[in-house]
Amino acid sequence: MTSGVALVTGAGRGIGRAIACTLAQTGVAMAICARTQCQLDESASAIRAAAARPIELLAHRCDISSPEEVAQLAKQVREQLGVVRILINNAGIVARGRLDEQPIESWRQVVDVNLFGTYLVTRAFLPPMRAAKAGRIINIASISGRQGTAQLTAYCAAKHGLVGMTRALAEELRDEGIQVNAVCPGSVDTEMLVGTSFSPAMNAEDVAQVVRFLAIEAPDAMTGACLDVFG
Repeated sequence: MTSGVALVTGAGRGIGRAIACTLAQTGVAMAICARTQCQLDESASAIRAAAARPIELLAHRCDISSPEEVAQLAKQVREQLGVVRILINNAGIVARGRLDEQPIESWRQVVDVNLFGTYLVTRAFLPPMRAAKAGRIINIASISGRQGTAQLTAYCAAKHGLVGMTRALAEELRDEGIQVNAVCPGSVDTEMLVGTSFSPAMNAEDVAQVVRFLAIEAPDAMTGACLDVFG
């Protein structure tokens, strides 16, 4: 069973908030980040209400696609909470449109946040895990990391990349006491689903329970897995 400091990115709403609230029930100290301060404040209140007992909690505004902001996040977490043992890479955005019609900057931003941002955060928090020879990294991918979806080329490309990154990093860290896994949800009842042709098949708490298992209860031998959660 793994415990210690947890970090949840993209925790301002939806799946990220649900994950943070679920982990709070285990009593772990926690850092959360998101780009919108008011959403972070709402999540912090929800996390404290969900916790079985008072926990240490740091809410830090951060755009994970910015190397400078990620470095500041890592510094604040290290100074206030210590070494992160559970890293949940959840932050993500989506933009829809045909490949030849979607603006270049929009396409690039989706990849920057969903994939490059996950790389930046993982790179910032990995060295202390390696020094401690302990840690769990859980990447929130998507069914779109398994199959293609029309008008979601950037999102699919980023999530396919995230699945590949998960498997490659699991091999890099296999003998260092660090497990790396991914969760690939289907249609979750969140704001990100609004405006699509998909009907909700589950809620954010369903996904959070799977993440809790990987973060706290899964055996050390479980690494490189990409768990589909279809509802």
